This record gives sequence, C-alpha cells and structure tokens, in this order.
Amino acid sequence: AVVSTQSGHYGREDGSKAKQRKFLETVELQIALKNYDPARDKRFTGTVKLRHVPKKSFKVCIIGDDRHLDEAKSLGYDCKSAEDLKKLNKNKKLVKKLAKGYDAFMASDGLIKQIPRLLGPGLNKAGKFPTSLSHQESMEEKVETVKRTIKFQMKKVLCLSVAVGNVSMEMDELNANIMLAVNFLVSLLKKNWQNVRSLHIKSTMGKPHRIY
Repeated sequence: AVVSTQSGHYGREDGSKAKQRKFLETVELQIALKNYDPARDKRFTGTVKLRHVPKKSFKVCIIGDDRHLDEAKSLGYDCKSAEDLKKLNKNKKLVKKLAKGYDAFMASDGLIKQIPRLLGPGLNKAGKFPTSLSHQESMEEKVETVKRTIKFQMKKVLCLSVAVGNVSMEMDELNANIMLAVNFLVSLLKKNWQNVRSLHIKSTMGKPHRIY
C-alpha cells in the first residue's frame, strides 16, 4: 500500500488566504474502513506512542498522594487530592466538567482503585480513566509518554479520527507521526490494508487531504 505523505500542507490553509487563528490547529488523521462489520467483527482498541507530541495544548491532571502532589506542583502540573475529588460528591455534572477540562489523568498507584468510589464512572465513560503512577517512575517522563500516546478505538461506525500533530510542526515530524499511526492502525485490523477504504489528513480549519 502506498501512502502519499509528500503533498505539502496536509489540508492546512493556503498561506495567502490563511486567517490568523487564535488557537493552534490540530492535524487529524481520518480513517474510513471497509469490509468490516462493527456488529459482528471484534472491535479493536490499541494505543501507540508517537515520536512527537501531537497536541501542544495537551493538559494532564495528576490525582496524587501528598508526595505526588508536591512533585506535580514543583513541575507545574495541575493536580488534585482525594479530598478534592470527594468534594465533587459524585455529582455527574461536576465530574463531567472535570473530565472535559483535561486531555488525560494520572493517579498515584495507591489511589487509583479509589477513583470509581470517589467519582463514579464519569472518567471511565469519558475514556479518560487515569494512568497509574508509582513513586519509582519519573512523573515528567510518564506525562511526556501520555502526551505522545494516541488511542484507536473501534466503535459502531466505520470512521475513526485521531490527532497526529499540529500545524506548527515541521513536515518531517508530522510525517513520522502519521506513518507510525497508520502502520499501527493497519496492524490492528483483521485484514490489514484490505480493511482500509481511505486515509485523510485534515487540520482543524483546513480542507481534508487524501493520502490513501
């Protein structure tokens, strides 16, 4: 299968016409599948670590014990204690608001089992259940890994999209992320490339650009 990633701008707007956006546009990989029946075929899910962080604005919240809270504050990460979570009182609206405010969560390994009891199923439903963090690991490295990891999850429809970069990235950085993401996705599919109908790259405000 030939994936053409050489065509310039990936749906970024033409420089002369490009409006100055007040935010940094994300570049998405959009996948259409074929020969796949979501009702019958096994739904796949998988995560892959990209070479470069796709979203500059990616926000992580640390749900920590005292030691992790001190470390998070010294590194400038947003953080919450078990007491902070208790104050939400399992209120669905407040938990939803918390989930919406961050791209990902991490929790001290001693606290992670308490999360469903403290918050109910809200974070899980949002697909943002925290990644476990131990005191033997570097918080900074783990946050960096989470920022670079994307998730493919097959649902009831034959279309998927994942963030693979942003418009400020160098082309070779973007290409590296796209190729990693595409090859990983294809490895998850039962019939590999025979399950791929098309691949498009699109920036938030740009036009889609077909690469396969």
